[in-house]
Amino acid sequence: MNTPRILALAGSTRKDSWNKKLVRLAADAARSAGADVTVVDLADYPLPLYDGDLESEHGLPDDAQQLKDLFLAHDALLISSPEYNSSIPAVLKNAIDWVSRPVEGEKPLACFDGKVAGLMAASPGGLGGLRGLVHLRAILGNIKVLVLPEQQAVARAGDVFDDNGQLTDDNHRQAVENIARRVAEVTARLKG
Repeated sequence: MNTPRILALAGSTRKDSWNKKLVRLAADAARSAGADVTVVDLADYPLPLYDGDLESEHGLPDDAQQLKDLFLAHDALLISSPEYNSSIPAVLKNAIDWVSRPVEGEKPLACFDGKVAGLMAASPGGLGGLRGLVHLRAILGNIKVLVLPEQQAVARAGDVFDDNGQLTDDNHRQAVENIARRVAEVTARLKG
């Protein structure tokens, strides 16, 4: 079966995060395109800062293993990330670092190798998180993820979401939906 399995997450743990709203909109569009989508909240997987000594002594923390299992079970990623000081949030980088750690008998980067990713960001600033997406794209590309060229940065995010978490700007909404559909389509083709 060629149904793409997509893991959708935001690089924010804030309850009312614009990026959580954005990734949920993308997840809905991917579902409409025929994908099986799982949305996760990194707040549900609290992780210590990655530390090689901690890993050597205790192995992967339970939350890291649960998150890793989700990555392994999916073919693609939809990620919406805020921009913190011109880069990605520590919580997102830390999750990537823990999930990337191989266990015995597993090939390196098994959770990322060959996955397709669609990226987006929402920020109150004028660039909409664009600088952080540059870093996220570089990180994912270096760990063998096929990052689609399409991306969307939603500027002045506080002004473009309604009370129900929907984008009021048609151009932003259509771009996010197109990214989600493209992730579903490319993933289905690669699986086929």
